[in-house]
Amino acid sequence: MKPRTANVKRTTRETDISVKVNLDGTGKSSISTGIAFLDHMLEILSRHSLIDMTIIATGDLAVDYHHTVEDLGLTLGDALNKALGDRKGIVRYGSSYITMDEALSRVAIDLGGRPYLVKSMVCRKKKLMELELGLFDDFFQSLTVQARMNLHIDQLKGVEAHHAYESVFKALARALRMASERDARDKGIPSSKGAI
Repeated sequence: MKPRTANVKRTTRETDISVKVNLDGTGKSSISTGIAFLDHMLEILSRHSLIDMTIIATGDLAVDYHHTVEDLGLTLGDALNKALGDRKGIVRYGSSYITMDEALSRVAIDLGGRPYLVKSMVCRKKKLMELELGLFDDFFQSLTVQARMNLHIDQLKGVEAHHAYESVFKALARALRMASERDARDKGIPSSKGAI
């Protein structure tokens, strides 16, 4: 079978990011963004999706975390899109409910090529240490567009920020794993149109 891997580099005056993914990995990761909580979430994404990820990001963190978080979503999304190729033979759809102590999140994904993000969080915390949690809106929007996925995130219960976002990333990982897996029964394009 053809390897489903991609290596993407994005360099601007604000960030320098390289992302390498292997969709058929074992969940190994090496992640360095300069933002500890983001590193933690991406390690979770890799481990529970079984997508190997190597991510190195440097950015103008002294100015703001925004450029790094948003550009990382763009670069990771681009890498996932390239690794998926024409999306022939994938399951296409995935969903997961994940708990983390008091937190509960549901994520549903369609890798059908039409980018759309719907995100709802019960947790209303604005910051986790120095990280503005609203930046994850930019991350998920960028990821959705570049990966060409329809992504619905519903964080249903839990007000502790770490638990809330960890349950979101774990649910995203499991849904992505399901959607990107090779379909044992259907080797064609998973669409009645014959194209994605």
